[in-house]
Formats: sequence, C-alpha cells, structure tokens
Amino acid sequence: MDTLTLTPVDSAQPAPAFKDPAAAPPTPIENRLSMPAQNLFKFEQRQRRKLQTPSLWRSPWLARLVTFGGGLALTVYGGWQMYKVIDVGGVTTLKWALLALFILNFSWIALSFASCVVGFVALLSRRPSAGLPETLREKTAVVMPIYNEAPSRVFAALQTIYEDVQATGLGESFDWFFLSDTTNPDIWIAEERAFIAIRRRLGPGARIFYRRREKNTGRKAGNIEDFVSRWGGAYAHMVVLDADSLMTGPTIVKLAAAMEADPDSGIIQTLPLIINRNTLFARVQQFAARIYGPVIATGLACWMGRDGNYWGHNAIIRTEAFASHCGLPDLRGRPPWGGHIMSHDFVEAALIRRAGYAVYMLPRLGGSYEESPPSLIDLSIRDRRWCQGNLQHSRVLFGRGMSWASRQHFLTGIFGYLTSPLWLLQLLVGIVIVFQASYFKPEYFTSEFALFPTFPRFDAERSLELFALTMGILLAPKFFGLLVAIYEPETRRGSGGVIMLLISTLFEIVLSALLAPIMMLIQTGHVVHIVFGFDTGWDPQRRDDGSVPLIDIVRRHRSHMAMGALSLVAGLLISPSLVAWMSPTIAGLILAIPISWLTSQRWLGLVFRRAGVLVTPEETTTPPIAKRGKALSKALARGEEDEVNAIVAIHADPELRALHEAWLPTRKPRQRGAITADRAVAEAKIADAETIEDAVAWLNRGERVVALSDRALIGMIARLPRRADLQEAQAAE
Repeated sequence: MDTLTLTPVDSAQPAPAFKDPAAAPPTPIENRLSMPAQNLFKFEQRQRRKLQTPSLWRSPWLARLVTFGGGLALTVYGGWQMYKVIDVGGVTTLKWALLALFILNFSWIALSFASCVVGFVALLSRRPSAGLPETLREKTAVVMPIYNEAPSRVFAALQTIYEDVQATGLGESFDWFFLSDTTNPDIWIAEERAFIAIRRRLGPGARIFYRRREKNTGRKAGNIEDFVSRWGGAYAHMVVLDADSLMTGPTIVKLAAAMEADPDSGIIQTLPLIINRNTLFARVQQFAARIYGPVIATGLACWMGRDGNYWGHNAIIRTEAFASHCGLPDLRGRPPWGGHIMSHDFVEAALIRRAGYAVYMLPRLGGSYEESPPSLIDLSIRDRRWCQGNLQHSRVLFGRGMSWASRQHFLTGIFGYLTSPLWLLQLLVGIVIVFQASYFKPEYFTSEFALFPTFPRFDAERSLELFALTMGILLAPKFFGLLVAIYEPETRRGSGGVIMLLISTLFEIVLSALLAPIMMLIQTGHVVHIVFGFDTGWDPQRRDDGSVPLIDIVRRHRSHMAMGALSLVAGLLISPSLVAWMSPTIAGLILAIPISWLTSQRWLGLVFRRAGVLVTPEETTTPPIAKRGKALSKALARGEEDEVNAIVAIHADPELRALHEAWLPTRKPRQRGAITADRAVAEAKIADAETIEDAVAWLNRGERVVALSDRALIGMIARLPRRADLQEAQAAE
C-alpha cells in the first residue's frame, strides 16, 4: 500500500499549499529549545536576570500588611479567646492539644478572611479593562494537552477558540497545537480522524497541528516540556489550555499584548470561571466560583503582586524563560513523596520567579472559562491527585532562592489538605474532653502541683462568642462576594436579582455546610493514604454531565454514613449538648449517601436552574463562545466516532490508514531477537485471524496499541477480509 509523503511545515513561514489540508504534515518543523532539569536546592543570586522594567516592580506592601498582619492579629485574638475558654479550672494536656489544633485551623480561615477584605475593597473600585491591540509583534502558540478525552469535546473547544481569535483580526500571530498523551487506542484513532476533519473544516490557512506521544512520561508537565523542547524556539509565548478550557479571542490577544508590553513577565494567569454545569453539585460550585471567586482571586492578586502563582492552564507563558528555568527534576524516592512532581504548576511558577521573571494574575480580564467535576465522587477522585501533589510540595518548600511568596503558595496548598485531618482531630479531642467530664471523676492533675484535681470545664458564654466569631470569619468571604454581586448591575441582573442572589447564597451555604464533613473525611483519607505510601496515579477526569449510579455512591459513602451514625449514638450516650454542638457534622455524614446522590443528578440541577436558584450571569446570557462550543461539540458527537474500535476504523478507511501510517514516528530497524511480548502476541493473533472481526475480538487494548503503532502489523490488518465478504466469496466458490 502506498503511503503519503509529507513535508514538514516551517512554523516561521506561511503554510505550503496542499489540495487537501489534511495531507499537510501534522506538526511543523522542529525549532528546539533546551529545557534542562533545574536543581531545586542550588541557586546563586548572580543567576537571577536583571530587570528590564524596574518601574513595574512595586511591592504591594499595604495589601500584604492587611492580609498577613490582619490574619496574624485575628489568629492571636482567636487563640487568646480560646485559651480563656479552656482556662476554667486549669488547662490540662488535652486542653492544650485542643488549643493548638484550634489555632492551626483558625489561622487558616483568618488569613483567607484578611485576603478577601483586600479583594473586596479592590473590587469596589473597578477600573476599565484595556482594549484590543492593533498589532502583535511576536508569535504565540496555543497548546491544549489532552489525555483520553472525548475528541468531539476538545476539538470543538479548540476550533471555537480559534474562530474567536480569528475574528479579532490578529489570528496570524497564533499557531494551534493538540498535544496528545492518549493511551486508549480507540480515542487515539478518533483524535486523528477529528484532526483530519478540523483541518478540512477550517481550510489550508489554519495552522493547527497534532502530536501524540507514545509514552506519557512526566504526565502533563512532560507533555508541555516535550512541546517546548521540540517547537518552543519558534514561539515567544504559549497559552496553555486544559481539556475543558474555553477562552475568548480578545482575552487571548490581550494576554499576548500584556506579555509583549512587559518584558519581565514570565507567567500571566487569568481567572477561569466555571460554565456549562448542570448537576446540582456542579451548579453549586459554579455559583460559588462566580459570586465568591472574584473576591478571593482579587485579594490574592493584590497581595501577591508580581510574586504570583500559576494554576496550570488558561495562562500565557514566556516560552524561552520557561524552557531555561522550569525543567522539573524528579524527586528522590518513590511515589507518592518522590518521583514525578505532580502539582507541577506551583513549582514552575516558583522557579520562573526565582529566575527573575514576574508571575501575576489578571482576575478582571474576563473571557476565561473552565468546567468542574459533575459530582462529589468525581471531585474526590481529582482531589486525591491534587492532595498528593500539594503534600509533595513539602519536599520543595525549602528550595534555594525561592521568594517568600512562592513558599507561601506551597504552604497554602499543603495546609489546604492538612486542615481536614486537623479539623477531625480537633473534633475528636473535644469529644474526648466531654467524655471525660461526663463519665470520669476528677482523677487527673495538671503538670503543676495542686491539692485539688482539675475539672475539664469551659467558659460557655465566651465559647459561644468565639464560635460566632469563627463562623463570621468563615462566612465573610461569601458575603463579600454577595455584596459585590449586588453592587455590579450585570452580575445582579444575570443572577436573577437581589432576592434570588440571597436565596442562592443561603442555599449554597447550607449545602456546603452539609458537604464539608464529608469532604473532611474524604481528604483525611487521602492524606492518610499518601502518608502511608500509596500512589494515586493519574486517571483521566470524567467531564460529562451525567449522573452517578446509586450503587457507586453507596459503595463510596457507606463508611461516612456509618461514621455519622456512630457519632450520633456516642454523642447521645456522652451528652445531648455534644450532639447539638456537632449536629451540622453529624447531619452531613448521616446524609452522605442521599446528599451525594441527589447532588449528582442532572435533572435536579435543571429543576433549580428553572427555579432561578444558583443561576449565574453566564447562564442568563450565555457567552457566544460557550454557545458556539456547545453546539459544535454536539454536532461532532452526533457522528458517534469518539470511541469506534480503532482496528475497525483503520481497516474500513484507507485514507485514514494512509495518513495514520504517515504520521507514525520513524523507527530504527528492529534488532533480531528483540521482540516484546505484546508485539509477538498481537502479530500471532492477527496472523491467525481469518477476518477483521476475528482480529477485533482477539486483540486486547494493549495489543491494539502495539498493532496500530507498527506499519507491518497495520498492513496485515488491512489485508484481512470482512466476514461477510469472506462468506460471500466462499459461497461463490
């Protein structure tokens, strides 16, 4: 069989004319950049570059003073009040433990509160955003890493973004890359089919490329590193998307213009808003991100200044700086603490900042969107991976030369997961103290000599005041977001008006309070698993909006419900007042199964949407890019080609087969005797097959990957007849 001869495309030159756009090479000519692995613990000041625009490097001292000074002051005050609560009749060892745990947990929410105060004030003084530039001087690559995703979704998303950038009139400044790490053979071939189709839809002028790695070494970070190492030299910047990202054309163009205007910038991060969610659980997340997210993000942006963080997607990166300073080493030891750095984005931000480049966020830019997990179970799967990555940062925390703000970002991520076991410990210590007071006579003494035993008593009135303060600080960011939403006419009207905003906020608070203890146990379980050395792996995220089967929910949450029931019985035996104190936690755990099931239901989310509860402005007036992306995704999905058996697809379509073979990497001739088990078995099965149906039935997933990666085996597959044709030929004889 003849194969197509493809000439690589030069990324610096206009694309050569091909009668069929699909016949153009899948990737441009390589323009390589070296991306050496960095030493996290060796760095000298002379390695830091000189600033080109010192006037832009003004430290936000006031925002930092309010955030960290205010957080510290609140923590000291809360800790002192807690000490006064427990200092009735003396402080025992358990009371000291309770105080320490309270301070750790309280400091976390106090710092978040202080940061949100800064964000709230900043949002009340909104400034107009910059307009579109007339020209762009430099070339930018827009890259979308994909891993076993539905091709109809990701190809529709990138086409939608491409069309929106083209509409700005500056589309010539951008090239587009699908960076596939897909391991599922059916999705791999579906991606190639979708790539052929998108090139034909958009025509020969569209500079859209596709590359698939055979081994997903380093996972997403390795995927981006492979792109930078091979093609990064052709692009001044790259916009990194996620598989569920949408960004408007003006937003991408403004990011490129901001990078050009600021030669010291290394990473500029946007604030992605959640859209297109329908299950009740996802709608709660969507509402919270839209109403409270801007306050939180603006506060972060204010105190971070140019010492910011990177969230791994919907951001623009200076390519050469990234290549020179962000190569990630493997940590010593085995996973989960060693090996590949899973939460690579925080570390990349710290490394590029260490080199003298700025990292900052533009939370008011707009036009940046993503999706979220559709259920609590899906969130917990993703959360476990994030938990491992953030705890792994404890190995990076004391890296040499990093700014204090970068270390703060690491600490934020670490304590974001440690707060769950700390909260659980605080509850358990409180229960033990109440248990002692109810069932044991005063038989223990403080460490100091005393003639009388120490009774475990508390200042009840001060305790209630401290509880009210804690709840106020915890809920304040939500009310800040609500006030800003009411203050902004667009957000207020788009969310159904003041009354519906109040109802939606109240519902979100109640549901979040019920979900909190479930997430506490889930995250505590993640931390325990990682501490005891269990690696999480990297499973693809479920991005559809379907409901979760009840049996899966029961299996996942039965232990949480049992824990809630046990807590209720134990609390009633110890003290009815203890049950009242723990009622939100107990209720959330006992109702874990119905809460998880109901919130995962798409139909219930749509009921709330029709009632106007949890509605966001992006639902009331859907952004054109989201509307176009959804329509295009549905249109592509109607072809039902996302997961057609790859062997069937390659056998049935000679043109697809020819392009697939042409796009396979060139291999060195196999050495005699060097035969892998998968290849030997795949070859034997294909050779033994009488029809293509036999091969499809006999080849497992791993063998299909091997067969589709080998031109000789593809040729054998192509020569197999269909069973119907064979039977017809036999009948004719």
